[in-house]
Amino acid sequence: MKCPICKHGETTNGTASITLERTSAMLVFKNVPAQVCTNCGEEFFSDDVTRSILDQAESAISHVGYAPRTFWAFD
Repeated sequence: MKCPICKHGETTNGTASITLERTSAMLVFKNVPAQVCTNCGEEFFSDDVTRSILDQAESAISHVGYAPRTFWAFD
């Protein structure tokens, strides 16, 4: 698809990292499937991937109350 940000590049399958913060918690998800613009590098995540990330983040926070520097990989 044509990049909606820069309007010049095409998006291709790739991976990206996502960092989420909530109060004292920081969660880092690495190797997350994404569409990445070949021109500007902007990353786009599908609805399914976004829902999975948010569900995992909520689960991590609720299990320990916080999650200082927790890392996941989508390998």
